[in-house]
Amino acid sequence: MRKLFLAALFGLSATFSSAQTVALDSPEFGEAVRAYLMENPQVIMEAVAVLQQREAEAEAQNDLTLVQDNYDDIFYDGYSHVAGNPDGTILMVEFQDYKCGYCKRAHPEIQQLLADNDDIRLVIKEFPILGEESVLASRGAVAVLINESSEVYETMNDSLMRFNGPITEDILVEIADAAGADSARMLEMMNTPIVTQVIQSNRILGQRLQISGTPTFVVADQMLRGYLPLASMQALIDETRQALN
Repeated sequence: MRKLFLAALFGLSATFSSAQTVALDSPEFGEAVRAYLMENPQVIMEAVAVLQQREAEAEAQNDLTLVQDNYDDIFYDGYSHVAGNPDGTILMVEFQDYKCGYCKRAHPEIQQLLADNDDIRLVIKEFPILGEESVLASRGAVAVLINESSEVYETMNDSLMRFNGPITEDILVEIADAAGADSARMLEMMNTPIVTQVIQSNRILGQRLQISGTPTFVVADQMLRGYLPLASMQALIDETRQALN
C-alpha cells in the first residue's frame, strides 16, 4: 500500500503550484493527500494498474533471463523424455508432478495440443514436489524411462496422470505391467543413484528457475507458472510460431 500511496502522490503533487510548497511530513500535506484521494479515488486504481504492469514486466524480463541462462538444461538435458515431434521447431517443456491436480487437468489438453500441432518438441521434466507419493511415482516413471521404450514411458506417464488414488509400490507395479513395462526391473532401479540423480537434477534446475509449483511450462523463451487452458496455450503456440517465421 505504501507504494500505491506514493504513486498517488505524484498525481497529487501536480495540483500544487510552485508557490504551494508543503513539507511532505506536515499535517497540511497529509490533509491535502486525503482530500485529493477522496475527490479522485480513481487515482488509487490507476496506481494499482501501473504497479501491476511494472511488476509483470519485471517478472517477464527475469524469466527471460532465467531461460536464456539455463537454455541447454531446460531443453536438451539428455535424459528427459521428448514427446511430440523430436525435430519440432517450437520448444516446450513441462515440469510436472503426478499428484498435482492442475497437472492432471492440463494433461489431456497438452495431448490435444500435440495432436493439433506437429511442430512442438515437448520435454517432460519429472518434478515431484508434493510429497512421498509424488517421489515414488516419479521414481517409477524414471526407472521405466531408462529401462523401456519411449512408447512404454508415455503410456506409464499417461496412466499415472489419469490415476487419482493413493500411489503405492503395488499400484506402480499394476500401472507398469499394464503399460507393457517390466515391473520387476522397475522396482530394482527405482532407488538407484541414476534415478535419484535425474530427479535431483530437475529439482536443482527448478530452483534456478525459481519454480515453486506445478505445472510450470517453458515455451521458447517464456515461462508459464501454472495451468493455462488449451485455447490460451494454442494462442501462445501460434504466437511463438509466427515469431519464428
